[in-house]
Amino acid sequence: MNLSSTQGKADRRRPNILFITTDQQRGDCIGYENARLSTPHLDALARSGTRFSNCIAPSAVCQPARASILTGQLPLTHGAWDNGVDLDPAVGAEGMAAALAKAGYATAFIGKAHFSTKNTFAPTGTPECRQSAPGYPDDWVGPYMGFEHVELAALGKFHRNRLQKSAAPIHRFEHWFLDHPEALELWQSSLREGSGAAQTWDSALPVEWHSSTWVADRTIAQLQRQQGEQPFFTWASFPDPHHPFDCPSPWREMYDPADMLLPEHRSLDLEQRPWWHRAALEGKPQIADPELAKFRQEGFKVPPQTDQQLAEMTANYYGMISLVDHQVGRILAALKESGLDDNTLVVFASDHGDMLGDHGLYLKGPMLYEGVLRVPLIVAGPGVPAGQKIDTPVSTLDLAATFMQSAGLPSASMQSRSLHPVINEGELRDCAWSEWHVHQSRVGVALQLRVVRTARYSCTFELGSGAGELYDLQEDPQQMVNRFDDPAWGEIRAQMHALMLARPGPVREHLGEPVGMA
Repeated sequence: MNLSSTQGKADRRRPNILFITTDQQRGDCIGYENARLSTPHLDALARSGTRFSNCIAPSAVCQPARASILTGQLPLTHGAWDNGVDLDPAVGAEGMAAALAKAGYATAFIGKAHFSTKNTFAPTGTPECRQSAPGYPDDWVGPYMGFEHVELAALGKFHRNRLQKSAAPIHRFEHWFLDHPEALELWQSSLREGSGAAQTWDSALPVEWHSSTWVADRTIAQLQRQQGEQPFFTWASFPDPHHPFDCPSPWREMYDPADMLLPEHRSLDLEQRPWWHRAALEGKPQIADPELAKFRQEGFKVPPQTDQQLAEMTANYYGMISLVDHQVGRILAALKESGLDDNTLVVFASDHGDMLGDHGLYLKGPMLYEGVLRVPLIVAGPGVPAGQKIDTPVSTLDLAATFMQSAGLPSASMQSRSLHPVINEGELRDCAWSEWHVHQSRVGVALQLRVVRTARYSCTFELGSGAGELYDLQEDPQQMVNRFDDPAWGEIRAQMHALMLARPGPVREHLGEPVGMA
């Protein structure tokens, strides 16, 4: 949709915006990139619009990446630089949701926000904080971070080694879930004996009680409330396919572990990698609270898996994605039934990816390979060309400016660049940036990681030590040969370093300390 054409037609209504996200979904784990994975509704959405093959997360972990989407700022600019570091509400209140609300949009958030920390060392006062949430009125539904209506799934996930037995009413999903007396027991029960894959089991939970179903149900109810001419911006945020990999029936049965295509290179090769890979894997979280330290150690780090275990993990991960796809289909059907689809921009993305066995690594960590950095991105709706695939590097950071332009509003961000010129005019981008200052409370070592990702190269700089990684994704798509210290690649490294230094916008001089884990 061209902004000029939108402004030039006074009788044209401003578009609604429906933004759908997942948590921890790799860019290659969607049907149109992976023939083994069934996502018919997302594939159809991609055919009806434009998909991006090189969309890069602004950070490899949830809180910084989500705060970047909301604010249109990179993590070291908005300040939420790692999980456990809250986004300043004053910064969030100046993000895209607040700007759209001020411009007359009805703004709503459904699902996992994770702009603030849930598991904190002390009460922080935010509605996401488990210690502070009971102090909010039971009927609280916002405002929060610019959204006028909010229905939170505080994290939308449970963990067997840290069971949550109760939840404040404003943590809508968890409170609703735990109101079913047998839900926790069914959720942690496995339908069949597996091989002991880490954080993986075939959950006995009825799919009707699953967070993906809840997010879809509440999003559909929100769409049905839309009345009259007021445009809306609704963000539907699914907590899956984030670990634990606890896919319920019948979605888990869709995938036979024996049919899973495992990574060709799935063993640790730390002797070929920069120093911090080993340090992060062997270090211990530096947290004074022993219970929190144990949870982070066990929840964040995965021991080596056998091929059978990795296959079971992958099959569950795929099943969770197919379940989300089914719920996305329900949401899009409700949008169409409401008659709102013709004037609604629909965008699908994920916050970051998952290693899923690449290089013998799992989940996410400060090893910034394509598996954690590259995510799906689909844009569809009025004025968006159908069946288009774009390869130039972009970022989910760019969605804030994209939504602002869709609404006919200027973007004040120096870092978020609207995707409309890329979609409609073929604009090319030099690179996308990603960054993560890793706190020692995560893996026992502090790191300053900056990534520059062009259409061909991916380069990570660890600013504290000067070490790094440089991969030619065209010739080495599996990122096996690190060219960072190869003299023959000095010119390319210098080009990537210049792009890293060209990062737009300020870097905060003082970064806040973590207030919790995640």
